[in-house]
Amino acid sequence: MSRDLSDVPLALAGQSPQVREILRKIEKLGHSSSPVLLLGETGTGKEVVARAIHRVTSSGPFVPIDCSAMVGTLMESELFGHAKGAFTGAVANKTGLLDAAEDGTAFFDEIGELPPELQVKLLRVMQDKEIRPVGSLVCHKADFRIITATNRDLAKEVERGRFRRDLYYRLNVVSVRLPPLRERKEDIPALVAHFLARHGNRHTVTPEIMDALLCYDWPGNVRELENCVERMVAMNSGPVLHAADLPTGLQNSLLATRAEGLALSAVAAQDETPVLGPNPDPPLVVPLEETEKQAILKALNYTAGDRARAAQLLGIGRTTLYRKLKQYQL
Repeated sequence: MSRDLSDVPLALAGQSPQVREILRKIEKLGHSSSPVLLLGETGTGKEVVARAIHRVTSSGPFVPIDCSAMVGTLMESELFGHAKGAFTGAVANKTGLLDAAEDGTAFFDEIGELPPELQVKLLRVMQDKEIRPVGSLVCHKADFRIITATNRDLAKEVERGRFRRDLYYRLNVVSVRLPPLRERKEDIPALVAHFLARHGNRHTVTPEIMDALLCYDWPGNVRELENCVERMVAMNSGPVLHAADLPTGLQNSLLATRAEGLALSAVAAQDETPVLGPNPDPPLVVPLEETEKQAILKALNYTAGDRARAAQLLGIGRTTLYRKLKQYQL
């Protein structure tokens, strides 16, 4: 029986076309057993989507498997289990992660990190629907769904010989790309509201903070946004969060945006200054030195003469700023 998707986790909050399309795919994929490959940058919510697909109709277990953590000689045993006496220290039979996912979903996170020797064995499991524990001569049937996720370009990994082509086609029956947060910024207000409800105590944000959040590119995606909101709530006991509560990286971004706006306003005002006298013939291009000088003056004015912050806003080193100040006799 299909379940209500209203409880989809917070990473999918919002009404952007991308989110609506992902929710539509979740509903469809939840009613099939085909392998799904989730593509997207770190922090975009790939495991969130995998769990949502699983929850649509499955009542079995959801078993996450971190491929990047599977190192050493015992990784095959972790996946497929082992028989008693299979190797030194194997004092009893052990159930593997794939057996734990019986009648449910095995979620392979960062599948691109899976070692080549395990890629071969996973391919055989998918083909034969059977699992043979390490050290055992007996196979047993396996019934679970596989969902994989990666932040790599698996097609390129195949071409470079780092990922098996046959396994890639087995896993990539249906692929879903999760967009980075910078491509769906219209969802940020909804996400912030959800994260404030989760971490805050009736906290609200000022329009200035929301502008800063909307201007930032969020390299860490939804995960970074949640961490940002949680940090602001932890550092501010009052109900209203202000720009001063933003993490340093976002404060710098906000200052840079303001400085850029001031510089653009100065250039626009200069362009609009009327030229007196007959047959005015203004220059078609403002000299680079003049534009640079005005930007430096605006940055210094904005930072009340703090040269270190002014250099940071201008995107240049302090030594370069000092040299420019001397050059323009400022």
